[in-house]
Amino acid sequence: MFSRTALARAFALPFEQSARPLTTRFGVCLRQASTTTTSQSHPEQPTEPLSATPRAQTSAPSQQPPTSTPSSTPQIPASKLPVAPAFTSPVEVTKSLLENLPYLTGQKPHYITAHLHDKPYLLTEGDHLRLPFLMPNVKPGDVLRFNRASLLGSREFTLKGTPYVDERLYECRLRVMGVDSEPLRVKEKTKRRRRHVQRVTSKHRYTLLRVMDIKIKTAEELLQEGAVVVEDGKGVSEVEVKA
Repeated sequence: MFSRTALARAFALPFEQSARPLTTRFGVCLRQASTTTTSQSHPEQPTEPLSATPRAQTSAPSQQPPTSTPSSTPQIPASKLPVAPAFTSPVEVTKSLLENLPYLTGQKPHYITAHLHDKPYLLTEGDHLRLPFLMPNVKPGDVLRFNRASLLGSREFTLKGTPYVDERLYECRLRVMGVDSEPLRVKEKTKRRRRHVQRVTSKHRYTLLRVMDIKIKTAEELLQEGAVVVEDGKGVSEVEVKA
């Protein structure tokens, strides 16, 4: 009969041998052999990558392509740049327009009757305009220019177009202030002989603009830009004096 201590040692001997390293002379020899084989099969990696061409040692700094540094001034995207006017001929003015234009430009403030989607808007500098629709592709801070106007005038003088004034005679710029929304509206819709009431909700949004500047160019500026003086006033805007 075996004692309990002998049985415990017999069952625990394989696990202890697998877990603990062998301290015998043969075990040490086996470990050294395995270590040698591993070092021979896996040589040390070189500290630097191998190259077909030798590297030249130089003290001159390497020339790298210049990196783009962000400028302090904000860059205007191409989609927000003003559209260049496409005119094949210079603006035509009459002698009477050049004679009366200084009276119009010298008398301020000026007003303009601008047309947007065939709707006229009477504007002066500093006015706030609430469009009856939401203008697409605009953000608060954008500057817009109205290039279609039928009237330009002051207290005593008026420049009328036929039907519109040439956009090269004036500048009307507006800034987008933001978007305004109306209160929520609920409309009840019913049909005869039906016990159901349908409630339709709507909440429209509008674009808010502010008139920044209304400028009528002087006769000197028009001549400097290449205006042509014509005798016949057919199809040319004229300055009228109010009674």
